[in-house]
Amino acid sequence: MKLTEILALESLEEARVVAGRRGLESDVRWAHVVEIPDPLPWVREGQLLLTTGYGWPRTAAEQRSLVRALVEKGLAGIALAVPKYFERFPEVVVKEANRLGLPLVELPWEMPFARITEEVNGAVIAEQYHVIEQATAIHHALTRAAQEAESLQDIAETLGRLIVRAVTFEDPEGNVLGAWQPDDDLDPVRRATIEQGRAPADVMQHLTRLGYWQAVRDSAGPLRLPAMPDLGLRGRIACPVRLKDELVGVVWIIEGEQQLNQLDLQAAEHAAVVAALHVAHQGRLAAAEARLGASFLDTLLEGRFEATGRALERARLLGFSPEATHRAAVAVLDEPLPLGRDAIQKRERLAERLRWHLTSHGAMAVTSSQLRHVTFLLPAELDPARIWAQVKGPGLSMAVGRAHPGPEGTPRSYREALSVVSYVAPGELRRYEDLLIPRVLDGDHEAQSDFLEHLLGPLKEARGGGVLVDSVLCFARHGFRRNEAAAALHVHPNTLRYRLERVADLAALDLRDADTRFRLQLAAQLLSLPNKSPS
Repeated sequence: MKLTEILALESLEEARVVAGRRGLESDVRWAHVVEIPDPLPWVREGQLLLTTGYGWPRTAAEQRSLVRALVEKGLAGIALAVPKYFERFPEVVVKEANRLGLPLVELPWEMPFARITEEVNGAVIAEQYHVIEQATAIHHALTRAAQEAESLQDIAETLGRLIVRAVTFEDPEGNVLGAWQPDDDLDPVRRATIEQGRAPADVMQHLTRLGYWQAVRDSAGPLRLPAMPDLGLRGRIACPVRLKDELVGVVWIIEGEQQLNQLDLQAAEHAAVVAALHVAHQGRLAAAEARLGASFLDTLLEGRFEATGRALERARLLGFSPEATHRAAVAVLDEPLPLGRDAIQKRERLAERLRWHLTSHGAMAVTSSQLRHVTFLLPAELDPARIWAQVKGPGLSMAVGRAHPGPEGTPRSYREALSVVSYVAPGELRRYEDLLIPRVLDGDHEAQSDFLEHLLGPLKEARGGGVLVDSVLCFARHGFRRNEAAAALHVHPNTLRYRLERVADLAALDLRDADTRFRLQLAAQLLSLPNKSPS
């Protein structure tokens, strides 16, 4: 129990706090009477020491030394019966207790210590029993949740509602695996963690620098981390989740209006055990599902998908819509080949993290891992930058192909993503279209063909498309001077104007835009090379 709660008991209602008020939230484990000159061997951490002062030293130096020694013992407070042996706490004791944060309480002489110890110790025992009951209830509820939960998100919600505190499950890299909060009163770090799907890098670095993160990783049980207002961190409990000797996650319980207590520590420990069991079970299921999903994705990427009834049913079960438009993305680890054990585990954690975020965005949560690559599909409407923002980190890059419709478009987008991989540096996200012009200028024949197809394809498919392509390219070759281009084509300038208006409508081109003009001039130059044709 907190000392403030102890002082609210009936036997202590006339007690008066005279020093050390900042220590009133200390936990009291027992009330103990000691009247001998040297009480140190007889007191323990968390005890409330009751004394008449009969055996206390009388010199200021000895009194100051005793207060320091009692603080080192972890005493919760000192209650002095007055005014028989001392009228009040000596001034030197009050001053030293205020400096060290040790609560001093004066009691009326008439109040029997036996009544105080009976009431205080009875309340402490009752509170401990209540904590045990609550901890048992939490353990049973979490065990049931582990049997029924489909994810760590379900377990986070169960734990959070039981203790009415914000709860987060994170993997060893700080990525969120499940979270719950009782209200919107979040500290800045937790808000950023929930919004980004991972703990902010600067916070992780700061905790590492202070040694807290390593302490969490090495700990065998829950740890209390102090509030850090300069970082926007409230007090926290962190408990590692382990499978055998491997750290697979961390349970975080965040302090709210009420201070964290022993029950929260026990709840964190229960949750870590349940989470480990869940991770082990889900790991086996996820591994089987991942293998099936990876096999299906490989079939798509390699162009071997056959739209049979069974294949279409399997595709929809995995979250792939054959009617939709997708783009292929390749996350690349900056690791030497062949991959070592740590690098392979890093790749698998990346794949798991990607599947988690893809699920949260309503995308197909399927990945395929090979060497340094983790490949996945994104719906056309999902900006790749959103996924990249949630998984990016040191030594990681991402290449993305263009969006193409149907199963037949997937291999093309995948080839485009692979063609970009060698151009992407660690820490970068690059789209195929972003690098198309540099690759064209670099003499990449595949990029040149794609560039021409993307720019002129809509015109070639239109009625009279060949004439439209010749007209707009002639316009480009003559510096976008209409009269000169019309003369070269042997048509009236109004005829060329009409053709150019059709070009602008069909290909969605602004012929006055400098970038569009550059692309058309580049296309004209490419088509003037041997073996190039607009058809």
